Amino acid sequence: MFACRSGISNTRGLFNRLSNRIYKSRMGNFTSSPSGSFSNTASASFVQEVVSRNCIVIFSKTTCPSCRLAKNVFNEIGTSYKVIELDQHEGGKQLQDILGEMTGAKTVPRVFVNGTCIGGGSETKELHQRGKLLPLVEQCAPCCEGSGMDDSSGAQPASYNL
Repeated sequence: MFACRSGISNTRGLFNRLSNRIYKSRMGNFTSSPSGSFSNTASASFVQEVVSRNCIVIFSKTTCPSCRLAKNVFNEIGTSYKVIELDQHEGGKQLQDILGEMTGAKTVPRVFVNGTCIGGGSETKELHQRGKLLPLVEQCAPCCEGSGMDDSSGAQPASYNL
């Protein structure tokens, strides 16, 4: 359905391929990352960890209207979510590049529900309008309990900065 619908198990396979490619590139063909930034391996690990530990993750930018659209959908249904604001994150550019490789799209937002990328803001809104988003949220794995789901009203986004 969406170009980026890939489960976390597929993300692990991509992580392994990226790690091998990055290792080979460090053998002299490419220069290393500037200090203070994430390496591609660290970025891929970060994305994989955040997505696997949280029911809902939105990789966003603070000034992006589509990102606000996605956040508003989850606010409307009263579900909390984890937000990674790429424009405020030390490794934001590298994270966005890795997300592009993992999902097939470098644009933000990149929205993950239960380990699966569901797309961006318009795809999230469309799933909600078709009544298909809430069932996905309700299927969240037990590993995500308390870290991306909130049964209380007035859901607040959780942010994660490394």
